[in-house]
Amino acid sequence: MKGECGDETVESRRILDLLFSYMPKIAAERKMDNLLILMADLGRTMVSADRCSLWLIDKDADELWTKVAHGVDELRIPLNAGFVGYSVRTGKPLLIEDAYQDPRFDRRSDDKTHYRTTSVLTVPLLDTEGVVMGAFQAINKQGGSGVFSQRDLERLILTAVYSAKTVESARLIAEQEATQREIIHILGEASEYRSQETGDHIQRVAEISYVIAKLYGLSEEEAERIRLASPMHDLGKIGIPDSVLNKPGKLSEVEYGVMKSHAIIGEEMLKSSKRSLLQFAATIAGSHHERWDGTGYPRGLKGEIIPLAGRICAVADVLDALSSPRCYKEPWSEARIREEFRNQRGTQFQPELVDLLLAHWDEIYGPYRN
Repeated sequence: MKGECGDETVESRRILDLLFSYMPKIAAERKMDNLLILMADLGRTMVSADRCSLWLIDKDADELWTKVAHGVDELRIPLNAGFVGYSVRTGKPLLIEDAYQDPRFDRRSDDKTHYRTTSVLTVPLLDTEGVVMGAFQAINKQGGSGVFSQRDLERLILTAVYSAKTVESARLIAEQEATQREIIHILGEASEYRSQETGDHIQRVAEISYVIAKLYGLSEEEAERIRLASPMHDLGKIGIPDSVLNKPGKLSEVEYGVMKSHAIIGEEMLKSSKRSLLQFAATIAGSHHERWDGTGYPRGLKGEIIPLAGRICAVADVLDALSSPRCYKEPWSEARIREEFRNQRGTQFQPELVDLLLAHWDEIYGPYRN
């Protein structure tokens, strides 16, 4: 009896340690695919399964899908298929000792992956409204009898409750971020439309900025942030009169002063937002016309005092502006553009960014040749 109590204490400690080791990783993860992988790993370790998958409902396709089935790529099955489909349809968990002896078993996954399923646990994932959003499934108990126990089922249910709340929160955050991205793109297109710039200028600037950011050594998350926020770089042009914005000839000194005000206008429009992405876009809007030598506008910032995102966007913006037709000019030739960047290295632009642009010229400029 004493030995059993001791074993139970050791096992409880293992479960607690496991939860405490995974929770910080899960809380810090923003990407859904990585989040699902972490939770599947947690479930697999929790119940000592060979494989564990977190299935989610795809309402549009009327299917269940998973990208985290260990040992395989994405799997899709009909919404009502197999043990997972049963738990999704009924909201009930399952503990199966031998899958091939149960008529509800769908062999298609095994056939596709050349795998042999025996013992199975399946637990529905419920959102905060009690609606089934998917299912957690563990396959093939490792060690001992090779069959999952009632205790394993209870532990997977615990993991499923935590996972469902995490997925729901992640989806809400993703939806909010998608809304921010959509707003940014719409407003960016509005500024582009006002200035009669054609050919998806803001999208090209975003993509070039992303590539340069990655080449500069920024993380995927940082580079993606720049790609998402950079379409707002010229938002302030919404506040510039058409007579100045679309003047076909050279601007007068007074008109040029009005035009330059778009950097501050855009920054002011965005910086009061409570959304971090829009605040970041404000930084880009207010700094992408600063120059490395300190002679830019609106504040005359110099060198690394200029926010890095603004420095990167400046290179992308000028590259696209020179490569595209405008109401006041024809597109420059490729050779002339390259020469201009060489000339502006260390004056208008950060030298390292120009070096990266020129070193990867074909990759970055290539689409303009088509």
